[in-house]
Amino acid sequence: MAAAGLDWVGIDQQHGWNAGHDCTDLVAAVRAGGAHALVRVGWNRPEEIGRVLDAGADGVIVPMVESAEEARAAVAAARYAPEGRRSWGATRSPYTSSPSDPAAANASTACLVMVESPAALDRVEEIAAVPGIDGVFLGPFDLSLALGVPLEQLLADRGEGSALRRVVAACAENGVVAAAYGGTPARAQLLGDHGFTVLAVGADDALFADASAALVAQARALG
Repeated sequence: MAAAGLDWVGIDQQHGWNAGHDCTDLVAAVRAGGAHALVRVGWNRPEEIGRVLDAGADGVIVPMVESAEEARAAVAAARYAPEGRRSWGATRSPYTSSPSDPAAANASTACLVMVESPAALDRVEEIAAVPGIDGVFLGPFDLSLALGVPLEQLLADRGEGSALRRVVAACAENGVVAAAYGGTPARAQLLGDHGFTVLAVGADDALFADASAALVAQARALG
């Protein structure tokens, strides 16, 4: 997948098949394929964030952030001192030849926090303004559930005070990336129309299922 030309590949340790497992090999495979490796950690915990960054991830996506304080905690876990509290160690991923230079690592490591609840939406301007945040990552499925609004309605709402417009505006105001999970090209297009510029356009299980179904159809047609 990484070698196909994707800009980034997300490794999901919250809900994906990698949850509860070490991601070192997956991160190495993504980077070897020429894409950036972003890991959604299971929760906003410093040991989880530090572990995936030690494995060589280019950045983290931190779920269920609902306040500026929680956003600052995510930044602190992703940055070495004096910008944060990430612990430095001489041993890193077996796929790197030398340990990270702290200043270079701080400059090149992305920290994106997920907005996916009404509480987070109410504070999205404060969250996006936290120093060290590189982007806000919209979780539309959880947000639609929490708001009691069908996903299709959430994505279609282009009103002045719509949830998606508010997230994009907060990101623009603070010069950070507006990112979102689409899951399909069609949903990604809707999110892009709102102004989101970093998008998850598909998922591996769906890609493999679709490709397998197409292969079976072609094979059956051989007669």
